[in-house]
Amino acid sequence: MAEPIVNIAGYRFVDLPDRDELRAPMIAACNTSDLRGTILLAHEGINFFLAGGKAGIDRFLSFLDQDVRFLDIPLKISHTDYQPFNRMNVRLKKEIISLGMDEVKPADFTGVSIAPTEFKKWLDEGKAVTVLDTRNDYEIRLGTFQNALDLDITSFRAFPAAVDDIPDELKDTPVVMFCTGGIRCEKASVVMLEAGFKDVRQLEGGILGYFEKVGGAHWDGDCFVFDHRVALTPELKESDAVQCFACRQPLTLEEQQSPDYVVEVSCPYCIHLR
Repeated sequence: MAEPIVNIAGYRFVDLPDRDELRAPMIAACNTSDLRGTILLAHEGINFFLAGGKAGIDRFLSFLDQDVRFLDIPLKISHTDYQPFNRMNVRLKKEIISLGMDEVKPADFTGVSIAPTEFKKWLDEGKAVTVLDTRNDYEIRLGTFQNALDLDITSFRAFPAAVDDIPDELKDTPVVMFCTGGIRCEKASVVMLEAGFKDVRQLEGGILGYFEKVGGAHWDGDCFVFDHRVALTPELKESDAVQCFACRQPLTLEEQQSPDYVVEVSCPYCIHLR
């Protein structure tokens, strides 16, 4: 039996004035370790999604730990029986997650975190809280927390404008925001605090961290992920969701039964474009 593929994802907001000089060593370390995936480097930090054999992953993590700025980055770890990435890319970016607000610097200031166990306790007890989904509309279609507030945005850059439309009466209610792995909430929490929300928390580790710690309590559906797996169940297993070849929209098992879904041709979200 072939060795299972280890998938890791991690990020850290940290000042990287030497961003450009980091690219070549990163590429070399990944190639030496036979990894595929993407590393994003910006002056504000690092974000990566990588997959390979366990020995290669361990070798790369040892390489990262040689730089104190990347020491012990929290990781999301899962396993597949195939390589979910086609190639290895190390990209230089302006932001590791695009918001378009240069004044938002999570390395200097961000909202406080709430542990998955504490968040579940709040939900179990019915505590008055606004549960805010910071993700895009196509991600939310696959699954979200019960009664979560959906801002109906198509990209994270639309988040600040959407916050302006949240009713003022919610500004005194505790807010727990969440995204896939936590990175978007680092910036989103700053936007919320600057907009006048009094008590803003970000779910530690995001949805995947919640699944890992407490399972799928208070969650409906699957969690969209940005690789060939498309979505994961609360058990962190690959779900039945697929992506339309034509428009890249994720499709639930039910949507795949639609007559509008023709593999490599169309789906219910792009049939009108044909």
